[in-house]
Amino acid sequence: MENVTQIAQLTINGMSIGAIYGLVALGLVLTYKSTEVLNFAHGDVLMFSAFLGWGLIEGLGASFWLALPAAAIVAAAATWLLEQRVVRIIAGQPQFAGVMLTIGLAFMIRGMVSMGFGPESRNFTTPWAGQISHVGGIVIADLNLIIIAVTLVITAGLYGFLTRSAVGVAIQAASQNQLAAYLSGIRVKRLNSLVWGISGAIAAVSGMLLAPITMVDIGLWAVLLKGLAALVLGGFGSVRGAIVGGLLIGLIEQFSGVFLPDGFKDVMAYLVLIGVLIVWPRGLFSEAHGRRV
Repeated sequence: MENVTQIAQLTINGMSIGAIYGLVALGLVLTYKSTEVLNFAHGDVLMFSAFLGWGLIEGLGASFWLALPAAAIVAAAATWLLEQRVVRIIAGQPQFAGVMLTIGLAFMIRGMVSMGFGPESRNFTTPWAGQISHVGGIVIADLNLIIIAVTLVITAGLYGFLTRSAVGVAIQAASQNQLAAYLSGIRVKRLNSLVWGISGAIAAVSGMLLAPITMVDIGLWAVLLKGLAALVLGGFGSVRGAIVGGLLIGLIEQFSGVFLPDGFKDVMAYLVLIGVLIVWPRGLFSEAHGRRV
């Protein structure tokens, strides 16, 4: 019975942190499907949003539920503008150009945050600080339940938007074949900016949920690497693969931290990344892409 409780506890903890990885991977998938640019600045947008949320909560006295949408709106506007004014310039260039551009943007954002807020780690108050729930013999931090619930809401909302709205269907069409979508009268460039804005908002939500676990720190950007591992495991370019891959990475980390020697938990995501690239590079749910314009 004790083993069952331990496994259930690890599963809940793994799903909560894995949900964050899934959201990070989801943001990466959206920008890649729209512009075929792997946004290495995504983690730094997440980190900036956490600092912004800290400033709103601790500096201005805003509640968490007010700071969360505010940070999401700012991040969405910033990434929307970034796609319009910067990323769009390299359209048609080799993918390596996009990689180098976003890496440069990542360092720029990191430097600006460090100069503006300072390099010190900090934390902010949340409505569920220190609160736990008991389900049978399992002790669950309310933060874990919030993370899982928010991930479900975002995933369901995004799925409904992409499948039930005219704009969402147009986004899907453009992601599958931009040339055909453009010839059909779809304003592909506007949709690309919209998708980048959505990705930025998801990054902000991820940062606001992750910060209470790891604290608000410049190093938050590194969660991007776990998101990349989830992206590869789930299938590069797959929306559902991003969420599934993130959950699996979170579970693998939690179980390896208990059942494997010390140190394995910190490297398991990268071992999975390397293993998937070698054994099954298509991932669990790979998708094809059409021509870009």
